[in-house]
Formats: sequence, structure tokens, C-alpha cells
Amino acid sequence: MDELNAIVDACRARLDEKNSQREALLNLSRVLTRHCGNAIRAMHRQEWDQAQQTLDLAREVVGQFQRSADAHPDLYYAGYSQDALKEYVEATATYSLVRGEALPTPDSLGIDPPTYLNGLCEAASELRRYILDIIRDDHSEQAEHLMERMESIYDMLVTVDYTDAISGGLRHRTDQLRGVLERTRGDVTMSMRQQRLEKALKQSEDKSYRPPVAKPDSGSV
Repeated sequence: MDELNAIVDACRARLDEKNSQREALLNLSRVLTRHCGNAIRAMHRQEWDQAQQTLDLAREVVGQFQRSADAHPDLYYAGYSQDALKEYVEATATYSLVRGEALPTPDSLGIDPPTYLNGLCEAASELRRYILDIIRDDHSEQAEHLMERMESIYDMLVTVDYTDAISGGLRHRTDQLRGVLERTRGDVTMSMRQQRLEKALKQSEDKSYRPPVAKPDSGSV
């Protein structure tokens, strides 16, 4: 029985250590998700320095996640960990798309392809909010450019056709992106038509305008 007790105690010690690591990763996932959400909110306010600083904080948390992968890969690849890392991809990719920068690669972020692609898909959906903000004020080339990037991401992701076990549910997210893309395309099209109409009306008003003819001075001889 002493031998059995020793075996169970050893197993319990290892499980205690793993449970502690799990709790730590759960906390890190909450911190990472919060940083990513704050970064995206800063982007919508066009507070770019604040967004970049918050992304830097998020990157430090991602490093802690990655250091845990060697000791407990099953915890690193657990759903809550990968969901938080997906949020990080979404935030960094959104920043690059809105700022007109090159997209970060999976290797540069240290993120596995399935999590990266799902995060990229959500970043494309996030662009809808930026496009709507732009066309509320006035349609511009920036809205069209973001729309083109949104379409390009969808066109590429729809070709990544694997089962959910391999892709992490990418097919479902891509289907959702298609709906977002179609609604956004409709909004941009309506904005363009409205601007054309307003421009035509203004041109028509300018052509029909006739300056008043000055009347001769009744006191002149």
C-alpha cells in the first residue's frame, strides 16, 4: 500500500501543477481578450498610438501563452487558449488592414494556421464597422479600398476547404463573412448612388441658376 500511496501522491502532484497552469492560462486568456478588445476600440476612435501600445501589451501575453506550449501543449491548444489567440490575430490584422500596412504572417505572430485564418476572417468582418463609419460622413476611396481588402480575404478563405477538426471551424466563419460582405457591398453601393444623385442635382442647380439682372438706376440721365 505504501507503494500505491507513493504512486497516487506523485500523480496528484503533477495534476496539481497542471491545474495551476490551467488556471494561469484561463486568466491570461481573459487578459489577452481584454487587451485586444481595448485595442480595437481605440482603432475605432482613431487613437492609433493607444491601439499600438495596447497591442504591444497583448503581444507580451501571447509570449506567455507560447512559453506554456512546451510544458502543457494540451492546455495551449485548448479552446479557451486558441480563442484568445484568435482575438489577438483579429486585432493585429485589423490594425494592419485599416492602416494600409502589410498583414502579419502566422509565423511573425507565432500562431498556428487554423487560429490565424479564423482570426483573419473575423478581422475582415470587423472592417464593416470602419466602412460604415466612413460612408456615414462621405463616401471615399478609403471605403472602397477597405471593401476590396475585405473581398480579397473572403475570396482566399473560401478556398481553404477542410473539416472543422482541421480548420477550427473556418468554413462556418467564412460563411458568416460572406453575409457581412454582401450587406457591406449593398451599403457601399447605396452610398455611391446617393453621392452620384447629389452631384447630379447640384450640377443641375448650377446650370439652371441665372444671376439677377441689375436694374438701371432711375436717377441716371
